[in-house]
Amino acid sequence: MKLALPRWAGPLAVRAAVFITVMCCALAALLGVLVHVSVTDRTVGQARDVALSRLRDATEAYEAGDPLRRGAGLDPPGLPPRLRELAVSGRRGTMVAEYEGRPTMWAAGPAEGGRALAVRVDHSQGQATIDGLDGTLVWASALAIGATLLVGAFAVTRVTRRLHTTARVARRISAGDLDARVGDPRAQDPTRAQDEVASVAAALDSMAASLQGKLLAEQRFTADVAHELRTPLTGLHAAAELLPPSRPTELVRDRVAALRTLTEDLLEISRLESGRERPATEPEALGALARRVVRGSGTDTRVDVVRDARVETDRRRLERVLGNLVANAHRHGRAPVVLTVDGAVITVRDHGDGYPEYLLAHGPQRFRTEGGTKGHGLGLTIALGQAEVLGARLEFTNPPDGGALARLTLPQQP
Repeated sequence: MKLALPRWAGPLAVRAAVFITVMCCALAALLGVLVHVSVTDRTVGQARDVALSRLRDATEAYEAGDPLRRGAGLDPPGLPPRLRELAVSGRRGTMVAEYEGRPTMWAAGPAEGGRALAVRVDHSQGQATIDGLDGTLVWASALAIGATLLVGAFAVTRVTRRLHTTARVARRISAGDLDARVGDPRAQDPTRAQDEVASVAAALDSMAASLQGKLLAEQRFTADVAHELRTPLTGLHAAAELLPPSRPTELVRDRVAALRTLTEDLLEISRLESGRERPATEPEALGALARRVVRGSGTDTRVDVVRDARVETDRRRLERVLGNLVANAHRHGRAPVVLTVDGAVITVRDHGDGYPEYLLAHGPQRFRTEGGTKGHGLGLTIALGQAEVLGARLEFTNPPDGGALARLTLPQQP
């Protein structure tokens, strides 16, 4: 089973914990080695001094013909061969070796007849001191590493939690929630020290406030302009209806109708961007609704119902979305145009040149078209906005075999 980490325990927290652990282990190992070497040198040095002192006494007794003390002798059993060779060569030396299962410090020097005079000193207590020190160092290092890791992890996770909060707010702003703010306490209190995370949080809050102000100003301007245009357009439409039938009259009426449609679309976009639109849901059969949309569009669109479904949705808004998708397919694509219902997924596909790259990358944008096509880019923008109100997901793709495909996925309630 894969261990699931908390959401705040991302790569930064893991890397910081690993770094702290490695550095603590390296520092503990270095200090342990230094202490071990220092204590070992001192303990072994003391034992060596004792052994050499006894070797001098044994040498004096041997030269005087006195009996040797216990632990001293000529070529005694257990004497390390290397130390014996050193003594036979005329030099003195010491060596720690096992004797009868116990650590022993040997000291040897030359004697007559090519033999070695050696003494041994029990080194068990010194070795026990070194072993006990090593064990203490291991346990102390483990405790120090654990304590340091806990303190470091606590400090790091405090930072990563704040970073995670900032990232979550940034994603909310990117999704359209312009009221989202980090509200970092350090950034709000000028008396507290400002760290890097607080600076990022303050910058994000400032950016969100500035962006919200600009978007609200743009929305108010769009709504005001569209609203102010409705009254003169209504009078202009009435005046156009009074003109005598002629070709110029048809052109005037056509342009007035186009201007009225543009004004209504701008008002609709303004309402959608305000975030106050709420759907009025009721059960709807998607197959019948799709056929009704196609009949109302007056276009030659084929309807394929692979699997019908009945969902809770806002009929007027859904018809608006599908109507705009069908109209866009006929205006900018080529026949055949197919509207397919497969459960809660509705697709509209044409066989033209496909959607432009900017639309696939960033979605529909107002008043932006490419390739010399006519239009204001408002139809797909409205379709996307109405889909968001419905809680649906609208995606635009270009199939590998050509054409443009819009996929609307509606939410299904149990």
